[in-house]
Amino acid sequence: MGAVLLDARTLQGIQDGTVTLAFRRWTVPRVHVGTRQRTSIGVVEVTSVERVPLGPDGVPLVPDADARLAGLASPERVLARGAAREGDLYRVGLRFAGADPRVALRADAELDAAAVERIGASLARKDRAATEPWTRAYLELVAAHPGVVARELAAGLGVARDDFKVRVRRLKELGLTESLEVGYRISPRGAAYLAATREDRT
Repeated sequence: MGAVLLDARTLQGIQDGTVTLAFRRWTVPRVHVGTRQRTSIGVVEVTSVERVPLGPDGVPLVPDADARLAGLASPERVLARGAAREGDLYRVGLRFAGADPRVALRADAELDAAAVERIGASLARKDRAATEPWTRAYLELVAAHPGVVARELAAGLGVARDDFKVRVRRLKELGLTESLEVGYRISPRGAAYLAATREDRT
């Protein structure tokens, strides 16, 4: 899935409804209507993707109102952004689509036997797709070292930092870990899963 990179000020505007557009130069659109991406404010959804028409002088026609809806002061500011990039200018409609579902998921620590089994099955699939099992070791490492930078955690496992971060993100998708400003921590759901399965391992 493609993504539209959005800064903090733009995200705040999307959340409060004052920003509903973004402009990007692309050779090929990187998003489509219905694309959803998770951000620091929650989920942002793409509602439209349209190439901006050109005027007689070959310059994209950006109305004043559209510039303001993108959080910019004028059409000139829109055109100045990314002017050095190749491609056509696209007008991308955006809306705030709600909270990141992972936030509620990671807070859900009420795990019955069926939930524990489902999580275990998901982790087992990830283990089988790798050269050796890794999910349990990662969960226990994050649980034991909250707030430690990824580089140090990765070194402890003997893996590259970027590979480590990719794997932790996969655990985050299941609601088992969460990112901090520095490092990670186990989520309530992840802690509950570790506790529920620790007896089985011993």
